[in-house]
Amino acid sequence: MKKILAVTACPTGIAHTYMAAESLEKAAKEKNIDIKVETRGSVGVENGLTEQDIQEADAIIVAADTDADEGRFKGKAIVSVPVSEAIKDPHELIDRALAAQPEEKDVVKEVEVTKEKNNKERKGPYKHLMNGVSFMIPLVVAGGLIIALSFIFGIDAFEEEGTLPAALMDIGSGAALALMVPVLAGFIAYSIADKPGLAPGLIGGMLASQLESGFLGGIIAGFLAGYVAKWVRDYVKVPQNFQGLKPVLIIPFLSSLIVGLLMVYVIGEPARMIMGGLTGWLTGLTGTNAILLGLILGAMMSFDMGGPLNKAAYTFAVGLLGSEMYAPMAAVMAAGMTPPLGLWLATQLAPKLYSNEEKEAGKAAGVLGVSFITEGAIPFAAADPLRVIPAAVAGSAITGSLSMFFGATLRAPHGGIFVLPIPNAVGNVLLYGLAIIIGTVVTAVVVNVLKKLNNKRAAA
Repeated sequence: MKKILAVTACPTGIAHTYMAAESLEKAAKEKNIDIKVETRGSVGVENGLTEQDIQEADAIIVAADTDADEGRFKGKAIVSVPVSEAIKDPHELIDRALAAQPEEKDVVKEVEVTKEKNNKERKGPYKHLMNGVSFMIPLVVAGGLIIALSFIFGIDAFEEEGTLPAALMDIGSGAALALMVPVLAGFIAYSIADKPGLAPGLIGGMLASQLESGFLGGIIAGFLAGYVAKWVRDYVKVPQNFQGLKPVLIIPFLSSLIVGLLMVYVIGEPARMIMGGLTGWLTGLTGTNAILLGLILGAMMSFDMGGPLNKAAYTFAVGLLGSEMYAPMAAVMAAGMTPPLGLWLATQLAPKLYSNEEKEAGKAAGVLGVSFITEGAIPFAAADPLRVIPAAVAGSAITGSLSMFFGATLRAPHGGIFVLPIPNAVGNVLLYGLAIIIGTVVTAVVVNVLKKLNNKRAAA
């Protein structure tokens, strides 16, 4: 028996939503077709469609005048119409749905949906940390590239006051990067306590900068500010007549005071010592130790492709930019580019190992790879994790270790191949490009070898 899914929704969500659902159900019954209808009315989603429902469906009918979350139906035969059409002629609508052809797979949109899904699934401290990082990154990108531009005029040209290089350095380092840690802390706290967390978070982050405790101090300040502000909001009671003063006076005053004193007298110095030790250790890394760090960061970037390990490595490298440590960032970005690039190359080298759909997906993965969007490899990893993930990890680990071995540096935390031509943005740019190429080739060769072995095993 054919199975159809439908979504009905009207702006008010009171009458037409349910009339359309009833019409479709009645028509489907007369045609002996299995149907499930999700209604999006004034009370919210009812009879919601599951991922299993969608996988099993032959066609989808979206009869809606409002958002119906159509992104979840990618790859399915879909007919989208106004809700009134489902009421007027449900029989014709069902026939059209069954005759419709499935949409072509759009890998770029699929990756966007996956990233959005991952964002929604984040929770707890990880979610709060990622919220702070996401607000911090634009500052780091802008600051890092503007500083790189100042070096065009000479590595020490900014030291002469009143010149353009000095102005560029003031913008990049004095303003953009100076805001990095306060914004990180502020938006970690914002994620925990909403608006009441922002002021103590920003203040705690600023103190972390002043106390030279770096991004580590900023992270601690952000979590501290968020939970202190949340505690004040939830547990400090004031008379009803003074409730209006609570969000503008009581919460910011008490939480900022507590966070500030703890940062100055308790947290600041230990965090500064830890950060100093980490910076000193990374500065002195050479030879095998540097290669090992690059290998670990590289493997983390591709193991879960946008998951917690990937974000941990990325956050570590971005945070070090504020301490003028640029080598880990170079290793992380290069290692994040090679999984999708390697899979694109794999489809070019051995097209017979891949379906037509995978070959098309490979083209999109190539574009995502040069843009440093590691998630471009997810469609391949989801379809064949036992062969794709080991290959991606091997290529990324080698790329990360080579980047560190070559002494490559990167001042911007994103941009992929497009930051390479910017003067001084990348150190040792030619060898850096070579590291990316080698990792790409390794990924492609390993995944193709593993697929061939699997095919032989299956044929035996």
